[in-house]
Amino acid sequence: MATSTPREDKFHGRAQEYDNVDFRQRYVEEMARSIREYLPQDRKVTIMDFGAGTGLLTERLAPYAEKIVAVDVSESMIARLAEKASALPCAIELETIDLQKEKYPKCVEGIVSTMTLHHIGDIPSLLKNLLDALEPGGFLALCDIDSEDGTFHTVNSGVMHYGFDREALKQLFEEAGFIEISVADSTVVHKPHGDYPAFILSARRPG
Repeated sequence: MATSTPREDKFHGRAQEYDNVDFRQRYVEEMARSIREYLPQDRKVTIMDFGAGTGLLTERLAPYAEKIVAVDVSESMIARLAEKASALPCAIELETIDLQKEKYPKCVEGIVSTMTLHHIGDIPSLLKNLLDALEPGGFLALCDIDSEDGTFHTVNSGVMHYGFDREALKQLFEEAGFIEISVADSTVVHKPHGDYPAFILSARRPG
């Protein structure tokens, strides 16, 4: 496991309980179904799960990939995923990297993510590093929530964006150098206090 400069782990103390939330399990399952549409059918693909956390998405995509590089800024979340990795049906590489500030030193064929982007402050820097981590022609497919009123999280510590305007987000990806950018409905996240529409954004690196 690669470890970068020590940093505050905002998920310390939450990692062991993170999976024990029914609505989170449901929306990741639905988002994973959206993302699988973009995976090659032959499984011979190496993908990065950006913001992998405890591996909820990694677990669901493992049967469809040859290798998954699970990347997260939180060492405690990656440590929780490490406990599961040996039981998954593909190779797993674990990396603790802040992709706003650091580059992944290799290239992958695809990058996937669920519910991570709204925690990122410097999105342009992140997108540049994600583009650099893709092979020419590689794909990206990520899910997040549409613009909301700040009530999605009961505590907004670490939340940098209250969801996203789809057209504005597409513009950021275009400015970063991605091509074939599209945004479509993914699911609706049902929480006890409200329903929140979510999208899937797909794009490619030129190649």
